[in-house]
Amino acid sequence: MEISAAAGGQKKEITSMSHLTLANTGLTRFMGAVTALLIASFCLAVDLNGAGATFPYPLYAKWFDAYGDVNKNVRINYQAIGSGGGIKALKEGTVDFGASDAPLSDEAIKQMPGTVVHIPMVAGAVVLCYNLPGVGKGLHLTPAVIAGIFEGSITKWTDAKITALNPNMKLPNHAITVAHRSDGSGTSYIFTSYLTAVSGSWAKDVGRGTAVNWPTGIGGKGNDGVSGIVKQTPGGFGYVELAYAVQNKLPYAYIQNKAGAFVEPTIASTTTAAAGAIAAMKEDVRVSIVNAAGKSAYPIAGFTYILVYKHQADKAKWKALSGFLNWAIHYGQQFATKLLYAPLPAEVVKLNEAALKTIK
Repeated sequence: MEISAAAGGQKKEITSMSHLTLANTGLTRFMGAVTALLIASFCLAVDLNGAGATFPYPLYAKWFDAYGDVNKNVRINYQAIGSGGGIKALKEGTVDFGASDAPLSDEAIKQMPGTVVHIPMVAGAVVLCYNLPGVGKGLHLTPAVIAGIFEGSITKWTDAKITALNPNMKLPNHAITVAHRSDGSGTSYIFTSYLTAVSGSWAKDVGRGTAVNWPTGIGGKGNDGVSGIVKQTPGGFGYVELAYAVQNKLPYAYIQNKAGAFVEPTIASTTTAAAGAIAAMKEDVRVSIVNAAGKSAYPIAGFTYILVYKHQADKAKWKALSGFLNWAIHYGQQFATKLLYAPLPAEVVKLNEAALKTIK
């Protein structure tokens, strides 16, 4: 009986140890699974680097922040250094994507190390803001007057060509201090494209580009640099994306469009300008929407683009970037209107969907 009891006790001990071993094994497996999950999460974390346009930066900053809440494994670092800088960085391979309001020409694309795909993200308005004490928004300006100011032939706010358009405004006897971009800029590209379209002398003497030889004025870096010059200078006058004028509480002009109407820069008038380009975008998304037809179209507007290579060497990074881009052209569009950008028309979203599928 004693032996039996001892044997029984040993059996119980062995059984208890077996249970403990199983419990430890289960705990080990559980902890292993947790560790593996943590390691996988760490390994899945991707840093994306982009650079370029300041034109869409208020919206991009919001997108990057909001997408971080959706996918915590993707971190997007963006330098708003101007479209020219973004194109240069993409060409040199120091970023995963570039951003530009100026689409690359066929010749510029040939000079890139790989085929570049343009993804239009939103449309925006370039506004002419000013610092005139006592004068609110709504100053009326024609294409000829705008060109004259930037060419340097109209130098005073009391010039008869300006006062004739604004008989009910008391304009101060200030000199016009022109502010323009000093860096390679998509905003400049849109604005100089407009001047080239409406002024023969500008087209002949200056032309369009991300950087041009400005006949007059003071240079500022980025949209924030130009808006800063205008805000600090009585009589200041410059071109910036609409959001920058609103953020800096700078009044802006109503511009006479191709139909002869003086139009306020709004989401609706920018959308009208963009809508007229949809047919052309089915052939090539690199379109201009300046000086668009339509009575309610705002004449100084443009799309802004994300630029990526068609052939992606780092598949993990492309998976992360394509996830963000798909989110931005769909869900992210809801943030556009709040920040004064025109959301993409449904037809353009479909074009982007097709373009993203070609990138491998």
